[in-house]
Amino acid sequence: MTVVKTDGGNFFEDFEVGRELLHATPRTVTEGDVALYTALYGPRFAPQSSDIFAMDMGFEAAPIDDWLVFHIVFARSVPDISLNAVANLGYGEGRFGAVVYPGDTLSARSRVIGVKENSNRKTGIVYVRTTGENQRGEAVLEYVRWVMVRKRDAASTAPETIVPELAESVGLDALHVPEGLNFGGYHLGAAGSPHVWDDYRVGEKIDHVDGVTVEEAEHQMATRLYQNTARVHFNQHLEKDGRFARRLVYGGHVISLTRALSFNGLANAFKVVALNGGRHVSPLFAGHTVYAWSEVLDKFELPGREDVGALRLRTTGVKDRCCGDFPFKSDDGAYDPSVVLDVDYTALMARRA
Repeated sequence: MTVVKTDGGNFFEDFEVGRELLHATPRTVTEGDVALYTALYGPRFAPQSSDIFAMDMGFEAAPIDDWLVFHIVFARSVPDISLNAVANLGYGEGRFGAVVYPGDTLSARSRVIGVKENSNRKTGIVYVRTTGENQRGEAVLEYVRWVMVRKRDAASTAPETIVPELAESVGLDALHVPEGLNFGGYHLGAAGSPHVWDDYRVGEKIDHVDGVTVEEAEHQMATRLYQNTARVHFNQHLEKDGRFARRLVYGGHVISLTRALSFNGLANAFKVVALNGGRHVSPLFAGHTVYAWSEVLDKFELPGREDVGALRLRTTGVKDRCCGDFPFKSDDGAYDPSVVLDVDYTALMARRA
């Protein structure tokens, strides 16, 4: 008798609303992870690059980049949620919590909050709320994502459709501002830009100018770094017979590329505190060049703080097209074909004293 010890992952039929999933493989974040993340994306935000700069702001040391925290928490959930995914579709209600430093260990759990079979009956959309915690049980990140997952059997009965209602954005009262932040020694020259919260206006659009070509080896290395096991990113033997006949670049790779590009224009947006929403609009493949632009959707004063404010930003990632004309959507709501990412997030930024 053969006992099957391998795990083929969950298919759409395996998900039901209310199911709790405790994800395997806690991950201790190291300075080596930071070095590899920097090598892959080249982010230049000063607090994440310099212990001295960060400690002058009140951090214990240079904190882990918020999107690296996102990648690690996200990847814990992949074997249970999206191993059999066609594509990860979108995000909402994301809140970054306790600051993560090298040496912290992150774990994750998820709860299924919605399911919806697609009309082709071959796939369905699964909605989950994922929480990442450190070794002290403090939440470092919580977010909702929805993913298209293959069915095991197209003829199987679909579960009852439940689509959760999500907030358009994370409320000001839910933003986590790290304790002890101090901008008395904040050095704009070292940060890389003279432009602070006061200098931005709602509706302003910023072309981040630079472009980065995605390399096959880099996106493969990045996805392994986070321990993301989704087959669509790795297995060319299977994907050659799939929809695109190629391995997809992991969507988070695009998020980190656009965040790094946004330094040119938003250098003082030093910490992401909310992921209000986001979509991977179209697939990205190795060989494409990514550009980015951002729009200031809103700006907030923080209660009791005159030294730091928050900007709500929409960053659009595009492929093989410069952003001087700010492509986004047509009058009928259709995305320009060049758009690969549309992400809405809130970041903290120093204010003028």
